[in-house]
Amino acid sequence: MRARNRRLPLALLALTAGVATASCADTKPAKLSASGESGAPHDGAGPVVHTEYGAVRGKATGNVRVFQGIPYAAPPVGELRWQDPRPPERWGDTRDATRPGPACPQGPGEIPSGSKNEDCLNLNVTAPAGDPAKPRPVVVWVHGGGYYMGAGGNYTADRMAAQGDVVVVTVNYRFGVFGFFGHPGLEGSGSYGLKDQQAALSWVNRNIARFGGDPRNVTFAGQSAGGVSGCAQLTSPGARGLFGKAILQSGSCSLGWLKNFDYRGQKPDDVLLPLATVQARGRQTAADLGCTGGDPEVIACMRKLPVDKLMPVLSKYIQPAYGTDVLPMRPSDALRAGRFHHVPVLAGNTRDESTQSTAIYDEAAAGQRRPMSEQTFDTVMSETFGEDEKAVRAEYPRSAYDSAALAWSAIVTDRKWVYAQNAMSRTLSRQVPVYQYEFADPNPPALTPGPPKMPMGAQHASELWYLFDLGGIPPKLDPERARLAQQMIGYWTSFAAFGDPGKAGGPRWPLFRTTGGRTPHVQSLAPGAGGIRPVDLAAEHHLPFWTRLAR
Repeated sequence: MRARNRRLPLALLALTAGVATASCADTKPAKLSASGESGAPHDGAGPVVHTEYGAVRGKATGNVRVFQGIPYAAPPVGELRWQDPRPPERWGDTRDATRPGPACPQGPGEIPSGSKNEDCLNLNVTAPAGDPAKPRPVVVWVHGGGYYMGAGGNYTADRMAAQGDVVVVTVNYRFGVFGFFGHPGLEGSGSYGLKDQQAALSWVNRNIARFGGDPRNVTFAGQSAGGVSGCAQLTSPGARGLFGKAILQSGSCSLGWLKNFDYRGQKPDDVLLPLATVQARGRQTAADLGCTGGDPEVIACMRKLPVDKLMPVLSKYIQPAYGTDVLPMRPSDALRAGRFHHVPVLAGNTRDESTQSTAIYDEAAAGQRRPMSEQTFDTVMSETFGEDEKAVRAEYPRSAYDSAALAWSAIVTDRKWVYAQNAMSRTLSRQVPVYQYEFADPNPPALTPGPPKMPMGAQHASELWYLFDLGGIPPKLDPERARLAQQMIGYWTSFAAFGDPGKAGGPRWPLFRTTGGRTPHVQSLAPGAGGIRPVDLAAEHHLPFWTRLAR
């Protein structure tokens, strides 16, 4: 997750403009007749499934059947903007489901041309080509993107579905000002995107058996903002019974950042905010947009604003609110109090989460970005850590790193990402089975176009290539990395099926345990012989140091 960084043009939390060539926003939805039949031509040969709202015709490709752009909620437009998701209208004739639906409103980035379409609450189902009467485990994938960008249709799940014999559902949900806007006069403030996710999970529970999925065996899975969402949903009363396992990749309820962590001038903050903070921000935004008067008048005015008027404030609302009916407690507090859904959890990080932001930290001429310089490093060390600077420098001696940018990346990776994720695993493991990993490929496929300006390592989101074809593009993996991808899909889908990744075969993956003074098992995932092995995460990422400094 990233704080409100409107300077950065790249999607540092999910995909990038160079990856998502098969853009959901660039693909207009199939035009429907009055009866609801798709106006898009098809030969009638695709598989048909009858959902509760009408029939959909997908396509069979290789070892899977794919159904895309299926509405799970009504378009949240007009009076439904900033309301809980409502059921979609039924359609009479068979609906074309051979291409993704529109992405939710966002600027250019992961979706190259952006999107301004609020009619975006749709999902995609990828199922193995075998007998649809056989109930299979279900993985519901909630994408990342910092709560300001992304689309479920950019995650092609053919490999996961076919190899793992699971049904994969990828979901769109509202984000930014459309998903997490708040105002004192607005019921549900700051939580609409999370409610969309629950509506999609509810649709899955009611409909997925028709696609060959087992509604009694559903796993919530997500990365970055999707991982934070999964952690939040663990504590949400409305999510009770909607999933039985959770996969949380690079996202936790405790995620927060210190000053300057991701860009110069960044303020310290947390990934989730109190409701009062979100509502106060919303009151100011409404006034800035010319919506004044009593609460009803303000909300009516805001709902009439065109999407173009709201796009400039999209990224002011990328932190869901707690103290709501969706999240009654701050989720990290709820976890510590044991007030969460007791389901098995698989969680972890990439080893070099923060190289992405540090690689473009400094401003350069003509709007270019470049890695953090020595001068910038010295300045932000002093500004960020103050009287603790000497201790941090001693723990991370500059001489131990090839550049200032890599030194800063190590500090931010450890304090912002790994410290929070590991704390979550420790808390959860006291009451539920937890399996933790670290994705550690030192040279995974690139996420951004062009040659890197510094070694990126296992950067944030780089593990996604091993699970999905991003933007419909198969990853270019050498034989060792192809074997790692196959093993990771095996681990992920074994966990979805049984709550235990170890049943996939391959190197053992013991539980993460903190009892008995033992070092908790964390599975390092890297290519090559011996690349999958235990790693002492606390030692590798200086976690005892950060624990002492936080006291």
